[in-house]
Amino acid sequence: MNKVKSGLSLAVVMAMTATSVACSSGSQTATTTTTTSPSPSTPVKAAEKEKPKEFKMTLRHIEIRDTAKSNLAILTSVVKATEAEVPGLKFELDGVEDVVNRDTKLKAEMQAGSPPPIFDLFGGADTLNYSKAGRLLDLTPILTELGLKDKFMNLNEFTVDGKIYGLPRSGFVEGVFYNKKMFADAGVQVPKTWDEFLKVCEAIKAKGITPIAMGGGAGDGWVINMLLNTLFVRIGGPQVQDGFATGKSKWTDPAVVEAFKKLEELKTKGYIDKNVIATKYSDGQARFYTGQAAMLFDGSWAASAIKSPKSIVANDASFFNFPNMGGGGDDMINGGWSNGYGFSSKLNENELKAVKSFIKNFYTEANQKIALKESGNIPALKLTDIGDATGLIAEIVQAQLSAKKGAFPAFDALVSPAVKKTLEATSEELIGGKITAQKAAEKMQAAQDAK
Repeated sequence: MNKVKSGLSLAVVMAMTATSVACSSGSQTATTTTTTSPSPSTPVKAAEKEKPKEFKMTLRHIEIRDTAKSNLAILTSVVKATEAEVPGLKFELDGVEDVVNRDTKLKAEMQAGSPPPIFDLFGGADTLNYSKAGRLLDLTPILTELGLKDKFMNLNEFTVDGKIYGLPRSGFVEGVFYNKKMFADAGVQVPKTWDEFLKVCEAIKAKGITPIAMGGGAGDGWVINMLLNTLFVRIGGPQVQDGFATGKSKWTDPAVVEAFKKLEELKTKGYIDKNVIATKYSDGQARFYTGQAAMLFDGSWAASAIKSPKSIVANDASFFNFPNMGGGGDDMINGGWSNGYGFSSKLNENELKAVKSFIKNFYTEANQKIALKESGNIPALKLTDIGDATGLIAEIVQAQLSAKKGAFPAFDALVSPAVKKTLEATSEELIGGKITAQKAAEKMQAAQDAK
């Protein structure tokens, strides 16, 4: 992930001319007569305005959790503004859980050639595959038309052969949320190295508190993979996961096997929630913000839950980048701009007008600052400042800025969906004690070879 920097140029969004409907006016005089005298003419009537023909567009989004209410509010306001600008437009919002959308619903729609006009899209491999199949609208000329071409922080994950096929809603970073009070009570500080991290975990555990909250079961194996992703990049450097895309890297390479072993160690020593495999992501997250665990490895988006009314740790929560491990990925942070919106390549004239209006209304500095302050969403646009974001949100942004070597993207933006799904199942087996680190690596390499 490229760093969010203060002082970056203000995103100037070109105003988009609202389509107007021409109407005609005229007068009509009617006269009636009797056998005695003519009646006066009727009043002149203006012709009624012709109503624009209504057309509906589905907008697929993933803002369905309670913790996404702020993001949904932004989307709703953009929808209303766009409907007001485009005569006849009526959006139909289709809220779908993110994993279901990406791995099931959208995948089937893309295979059938019938995705919604606007939909949540993941960058990297998804964008590459769908663009090659001709399913995605080329946004390159539209961004030029709207004056947005150079306003995004990073569009790499949505760019294929120099053309832009998607726009990130926001960026993200992944790291460790922690309870400052619990750390103080245990007499520990934010760890800078792996050995220090283990000592922190041991001190927290000695207090009878779960060191690391995690919900990675019941189909949420991707949660475990967030931590695993950071481990193998910390040890082997970003070139390890870059090599997964080309076949240069093997899952059985020493750095990757060692990452599996480190993950296994955290679970074996009782540092990760013992119920991780039986716990959903949202429930694991809740164990942290309800004060049942000292740490939570999660993405910046988790800030909205930690600050929510359900949280009892909002004033005690802070954030740090995962500690260095003495490898090629030290002083980096896991992050990127990989979740956003894509648009169908099969749009009629009115739908294309609606898409342009939607992009113009959604991608504004004001919306980005609201999302940063209320949900912890790392801005996708270059901002002049971070607005009035303070506390936990400001600490997340500072952690990103402090990563001296920048950011590395999530591995699942670089591998095939089949490899991603296999790793989710494999990680659950590993952390559940059903498979060893070496066997996990071998299983993954077999999946990589079969793709």
